[in-house]
Amino acid sequence: MHPTEVLFLGKQAPVYLPVCDHYAGSEKLMRKSLALQRELGSIFDITFDCEDGASAGNEAAHAHLVGTVIASDDNRFGRIGARVHDVHSVFFESDVSVICQHAASRLAYLMLPKAENLADVQQAVNLINHHSHKAGRQSLPVHVLIETHGALADVAAIAAIPQVESLSFGIMDFVSAHYGAIPSSAMRSPGQFSHPLVMRAKLEIAAACHAHGKVPSHNVTTDIVDMAVVTSDAHRAAAECGYTRMWSIHPQQIKAIVNAFTPPQSEVSEATQILQAAQHAEWGPIQHNGNLHDRASYRYYWSVLQRAQCSGITLPEFAAHLFN
Repeated sequence: MHPTEVLFLGKQAPVYLPVCDHYAGSEKLMRKSLALQRELGSIFDITFDCEDGASAGNEAAHAHLVGTVIASDDNRFGRIGARVHDVHSVFFESDVSVICQHAASRLAYLMLPKAENLADVQQAVNLINHHSHKAGRQSLPVHVLIETHGALADVAAIAAIPQVESLSFGIMDFVSAHYGAIPSSAMRSPGQFSHPLVMRAKLEIAAACHAHGKVPSHNVTTDIVDMAVVTSDAHRAAAECGYTRMWSIHPQQIKAIVNAFTPPQSEVSEATQILQAAQHAEWGPIQHNGNLHDRASYRYYWSVLQRAQCSGITLPEFAAHLFN
């Protein structure tokens, strides 16, 4: 039996996504991101940005551009989403309508920024469903940016919405919403990993996601020159905060993020050996290198292989077979 048939009985299996979410606003940056995705493969998602990518007065044309590019043959892997304007913006519904008209079937997800609370997210999801259903797409995945006090207060309920598959932390808006009570140094390292209010937000987002099988996505690293900073932030996001995905705002950040979130080959090999032995034991308890394993640890090692597969690394034959 396949791991998903045994390890999640009566429960929804958790969502797995590529570990890097790369943002592109202008057409030039969109095209550059597409070329890089064709080169590297589907190891990272691309999010085309309508909120910050459209110049004033050009919002409608920008939404059309986003929709047509996503619908084009350049979208080779089907792993492109779009960030729309917030639900209270006059451009929100037109963004959703236009993009869905062009590309509902090819769209990986829509990202919702600046939600103030659960009601905002529910309202946005209802409008997205209205327009995506008209375009022939059911249950279009939704990602939500948690960057306001109200959204953080409702984070567990937002993560519980079935259509929501990922929550991202918007650190800069969140810090700014404290009007100077949190210093600007907390928007970047090392402050972002030591300030109690920022860490509280990060941990609550991650905990809510994992409680409901969703993907927590870590905030940007604003340093686009020193990749050692990006690598360190990604490692700390994963190891200290439980994040399994991270934003990129520059092409050079993508490989650093993917490498940091990819399980080491030794852990992939161990996970393969344990799951192969478990399958031979019909998923009963086993002993491996002197340690007892059962379905609790099998779920952990299956997540290792899922993350490895999303990162595009070559899996051992048995593990690769599980994804065919």
